[in-house]
Amino acid sequence: LQHASVLLETMSLNSMNRYIHPLADRYASTQMQEIFSPMRKFGTWRRLWLALAESQAELGLEIPEEALSQMRAALDKIDLESAAEYERRFRHDVMAHVHLFGDAAPAARAVIHLGATSAFIGDNTDLILHREALTLTLKRVVRCISALAIFAETYASLPTLGYTHFQPAQPTTVGKRATLWAQDLLLDLEELEYRISSLRFRGIRGTTGTQASFLELFDGDHGKVDALDSAVGLRMGFENSYSLSGQTYPRKVDFAVQSTLAGVATSLSKMGHDWRILAHLREVEEPFESEQIGSSAMPYKRNPMRAERICALARHVIVLAQDPAFTAATQWLERTLDDSANRRVSIPDAFLALDGCLVLAENVSKGLIVNPAVVEKNLAEHLPFMATETILMHATARGGDRQDLHERMRKHSIAAATRLKRGSSESDLIQCIAEDKAFDVSAEELEDLVDPNRFIGRAPEQVAQFLREQVTPMLERLGKNAEELQSTELHV
Repeated sequence: LQHASVLLETMSLNSMNRYIHPLADRYASTQMQEIFSPMRKFGTWRRLWLALAESQAELGLEIPEEALSQMRAALDKIDLESAAEYERRFRHDVMAHVHLFGDAAPAARAVIHLGATSAFIGDNTDLILHREALTLTLKRVVRCISALAIFAETYASLPTLGYTHFQPAQPTTVGKRATLWAQDLLLDLEELEYRISSLRFRGIRGTTGTQASFLELFDGDHGKVDALDSAVGLRMGFENSYSLSGQTYPRKVDFAVQSTLAGVATSLSKMGHDWRILAHLREVEEPFESEQIGSSAMPYKRNPMRAERICALARHVIVLAQDPAFTAATQWLERTLDDSANRRVSIPDAFLALDGCLVLAENVSKGLIVNPAVVEKNLAEHLPFMATETILMHATARGGDRQDLHERMRKHSIAAATRLKRGSSESDLIQCIAEDKAFDVSAEELEDLVDPNRFIGRAPEQVAQFLREQVTPMLERLGKNAEELQSTELHV
């Protein structure tokens, strides 16, 4: 609660004397912060208590309508200072809010939290908030894919040097490379949709998952206990609950959720690293604002700081996936409380850090700057060497001796490469081959044989097919909801 009060304070001098989480202050969007805010959490607690009481009343328990009316009216009238005072007295956060809700809805004081345990409030709230946060994450992934699709289509046919092992390899296109980033995110999107659809409610389970307290309330009527579990879940938007639980829902669920987040972070980190490499090559650059400063000491610098921040935050998300794995692995019997403090930190951190990554990724994807002249120059330096086999086959088809031509090509290539290493500004391999009468190939023919478009294969067609068959149907299905997401200010 102390940390929660800090987040609710304005940036006053007093607040500046206390630690402020960078994920809230610098990186995560307002939308994601709202999901994990104290008001959202405690407001969800009250909605769960209301859903429980309404369902109990429907099933025959004596709960006055006035109690329900007062609860409905007080759902968002939450005095956090009074809650903190109650918690100092009771040393129990849930009971502090039970009493606080009772103050706001006195007619319901006797029935709030009836038959429930703290996990009913805490765990079900977590599942609700996780679903909301996953949905927001999904929308941000959709927006990133949409931006990358526009970029890929724009540069679908621009040849660029391909790399394997970060060594020059067969050419590809700038757009084709972008579709690789988008495809990773599409795979993440599938995982996010599955995770959201498979997330279930903990329901009403009692202290050790046996539902004994609710069975007592309904005088041994098992059918009503099942009906109560179903009714509360439906009121909170869940059609299914986990079949069994101890005191808590299976902690493997947290591991699955955070593994999904780590998967998205992995894709963003890969993309961020690619952007940083391309920035070094000066082929592609991230947006750079008119008054932005790249270095305090070197005024000329344009560091890829947004991509670097993506990689930094993504690393945090990937590492955080270990937390729920250890938590699930070390739960004792029906439950142990060593999960609580860890989950309060690791789960919001993972969502908030990934949210910051996605905000940055969308921003960069929409503003990527391509330098075609540099792309062309880098490709031109290496393309003659890659074209040697094509030239060799062409010359052999005209009656040349393949073995003799191969040896000549080898010597020309090594000599040209050596001159480049010693400072030559550009490769003269094509000129050397044109001057070698053994090849019987004119300079004009050689220029045609080293046309970059001869070496990019089906890259432009692959881009078009990928966008048509994969991205467009997804955007038709999910794009509208993602477009409605408010734009997020980028803190740079």
